[in-house]
Amino acid sequence: MHLLRFNTNMNSATIKLFLPRGDAKSLRTAEISNWTGKAVAAPRTELDELLQRDEIEKAGVYILSGTDPLSGSPRAYIGEAEVIRERLKQHKTKEFWVSAIAFVSKDENLTKAHVRYLEGRLIVEATQVGRFTLENGQSSGSKLPESDREDMGVFLSRIRQLLPVLGSDILIPVAQPAAKQQSGGMLFCSMKGAEARGHRTPDGFVVLQGSTAVLQERSSTKGQPYLIALRKGLIADGTLIEKNGFYEFTKDAEFSSPSAAAAVIEGGSANGLTEWRTKEGIVLKKLDEQV
Repeated sequence: MHLLRFNTNMNSATIKLFLPRGDAKSLRTAEISNWTGKAVAAPRTELDELLQRDEIEKAGVYILSGTDPLSGSPRAYIGEAEVIRERLKQHKTKEFWVSAIAFVSKDENLTKAHVRYLEGRLIVEATQVGRFTLENGQSSGSKLPESDREDMGVFLSRIRQLLPVLGSDILIPVAQPAAKQQSGGMLFCSMKGAEARGHRTPDGFVVLQGSTAVLQERSSTKGQPYLIALRKGLIADGTLIEKNGFYEFTKDAEFSSPSAAAAVIEGGSANGLTEWRTKEGIVLKKLDEQV
């Protein structure tokens, strides 16, 4: 059994993460100092243990996440219930999900109206972020008095802080604010008239909405099935659309590395450390060497 305490850098907070089995991927609970809420998370393989938790007897909101079995893309379901345990039992028929995270109030002050409001706000935010396709893209929501909306705003801010700690990036924007960008700030990549803007992220590299990529793939891509599949996937999900002789990014798109991003833009293998550069022409490799 482990009890971990650490600080987040977003509205500084001390988080207590409790691991009953000593495994961060198994059943776990999370709390924030001076907050009345609590989170409980578990993989689907431990659903029975999760359903036995006292917290799941309460009203709250929950997120089921996994992968769409047909498209292979991230998929999630955001729900609410007056008794989360009963609702989770009903979701055993859903095939896609592999993990569950529930948020409840320790003082039992969350009402049906509160959790419906939270569900609605979470669905809106997750849809705007666009990392996951939602099984339920709409919510009836709930209207609350101004004071209650303020309280639920605080509750939502804590949910945003805890989700990454519990392994979910469903509410994290693909393109982070400038202050959080990695070395180099805004970077540029160009090839045969295609122009792209992007920057490093904690998980790799993001190409920003409005950037363009070449239409034609180079002959060398025949030996790179991963690159071909990556471009086809971006076209299939609408991230890349043909426009004015190029592919245009309709939204921010995150890649595993600068090279993967550059390869999609240039239609063939590319060294992202030399293809991405500042507006002054300094390549990413040089920027990394300065760190």
